[in-house]
Amino acid sequence: MTRNDARTLEELKAALPAEVLTTNPDTMEAYRRDRANDPNPGMPLVVVRPTTTEQVQTVVRIAAANGTPIVPRGAGSSLSGGSTAVDGAITLSVDRMNTITVDTSTRTLTTGPGAINAEVKAAAAEHGLWYPPDPASFEFCSIGGNIATNAGGLCCVKYGVTTDYVLGMTVVLADGRAIRLGGPKLKDVAGLSLTKLFVGSEGTLGIITEVTLRLVPAQRQPTTLVATFPTLEAATNTVIDVSRTMRPSMAEFMDRTTINAVEDETRMGLDREAAAMLIFQSDEAGDHAQTEILEIERLCHHHGATECYATADPDEGAAFIQARRMAIPAVEKTGAILLEDVGVPVPRLGDLVSGIAAIARKHEVSIPVLAHAGDGNTHPLVVFDPTDEAMKDRAERAYGEIIDLAISLDGTITGEHGIGRMKRPWLVDQLGEDVMELNQRIKDALDPQGILNPGSVFAMRPETQVHVVAGGQQ
Repeated sequence: MTRNDARTLEELKAALPAEVLTTNPDTMEAYRRDRANDPNPGMPLVVVRPTTTEQVQTVVRIAAANGTPIVPRGAGSSLSGGSTAVDGAITLSVDRMNTITVDTSTRTLTTGPGAINAEVKAAAAEHGLWYPPDPASFEFCSIGGNIATNAGGLCCVKYGVTTDYVLGMTVVLADGRAIRLGGPKLKDVAGLSLTKLFVGSEGTLGIITEVTLRLVPAQRQPTTLVATFPTLEAATNTVIDVSRTMRPSMAEFMDRTTINAVEDETRMGLDREAAAMLIFQSDEAGDHAQTEILEIERLCHHHGATECYATADPDEGAAFIQARRMAIPAVEKTGAILLEDVGVPVPRLGDLVSGIAAIARKHEVSIPVLAHAGDGNTHPLVVFDPTDEAMKDRAERAYGEIIDLAISLDGTITGEHGIGRMKRPWLVDQLGEDVMELNQRIKDALDPQGILNPGSVFAMRPETQVHVVAGGQQ
């Protein structure tokens, strides 16, 4: 431990309640990795679990005064290494900041960043309201993490992503000031759109300690359609045709390998021979949902679907959606995975899916694909044996080629999981030098010492790594 580390620890212990701080290495082990499972995480100097904005301010002021990096962390469900620990840094976990209040008069919900997405949905439902952002991991991902990566999910094809529901927030800046942005008003164009700037910033610009979310009336019970196809092309062409004239509330895709992994877990009778399966839902009012599903079914048959099954039964529909939600955990049981999050314009979806299949053949690795097909956001899962160095190398090369493919199709290297540490090397390839430089200028303006989540999205500064004391006031 350096002298600077010791000073930081001493000041934190003097300023915060003892129960907020954790320095035991065995306990801190659980905070080193997130769900991306980085094989080389750092060891935190200390884990801090604050309960108030004021405590977060104290941590940041001490860190700024000593030049100590801070890694913000929510539920640790990041799939891009966004909350991987850094050696000698403070891991600031907001999991205890999870109080939820609902205001039905403004149809808003105010919560701490540590609240779980499912808890927010449940609190809204108690008042006949709904919080639509719906990641497959909604049962264990935090609202703070959702905001950090601008998470989407299964319903975003119709209802939008996290940023569409964030009305305001309290943010602790890199110098320890707490600012309030936005609030429970639906229209507000005063000043620059700073609230939106922090959504998707992955903890690199400030630490969110409270957020005000927009709620909508409860969703109508949807009608569900499940269709299987003999080829990937038939399935993706169906999605493209549906997207031309309709906006279903869900349009999900699973390929054969994913279907089989899910069937191994559920034994629900999914067609193991199908090349692909699409799951559509419509929540239009009255008879309109059935009309929309019938038209989608017609398009499925037009493109050669081998089977279509429609149901308005809520339990049956929920079973198919649960099968889709468990796809990633099911594939994870078949080997280690490098999880992608690439997206393309919907008309290029077929090119992306077929291109991924070609990359899998080239590198002799399995790459199951599932997707929020209605908005072109795919999750290829590069599966490999971590004890086989040659296979691991092929998997890593395949991972990079998938990212390159998405960029070449005018797509994105991340639709909802964020850049984190895993995708940082490719960010400039998508943005270009000028836009990357503009991103860096904003980062430097809000975090001039580079102490907030160093190494995530932006390259870690050498002076941050060695903890040079620089500026800041306490």
